[in-house]
Amino acid sequence: METLERILVAIGPNDREYVDEFLDVVEPIAGPSEATVFLLHVFSQDEYEGLIEQLDADLAASEIDPDALATRHDDLRTPAARLDEVGVDTEIRGSIGEPQTEIIRIAEEIDADLLFIGGSGRSPAGKAVFGDSAQRILLNAPCPVTYIRRD
Repeated sequence: METLERILVAIGPNDREYVDEFLDVVEPIAGPSEATVFLLHVFSQDEYEGLIEQLDADLAASEIDPDALATRHDDLRTPAARLDEVGVDTEIRGSIGEPQTEIIRIAEEIDADLLFIGGSGRSPAGKAVFGDSAQRILLNAPCPVTYIRRD
């Protein structure tokens, strides 16, 4: 088995209450392999601009990049702190755009060895098929993908 060096964990706005479940799966993989865990949040343009306004009315969106904004985002700082506590190296990343496109792009950019994404349970009729976003990521990711189902 190939050694894992870079693990990408995509954390979206619907994942807030499931972050502990994500980390319960990621920690035992990242720790022993000494992999760096990249925590990614993909901002919509509106979310990005809104968060910048909340931080400082004098800042323009062009003055703070998505990575810098993501490092201030509690949805990423909290899991980063938990992973740091158990000795897992982390890096926080941010991006603006469509989540499926940006998750794949960042996975390629960092040369991820493994990608974690979350998704919600589907209706009985839809359980055979993943959601459109998750399916696109599963089919196009440059590395193996672990899908963590949110209930």
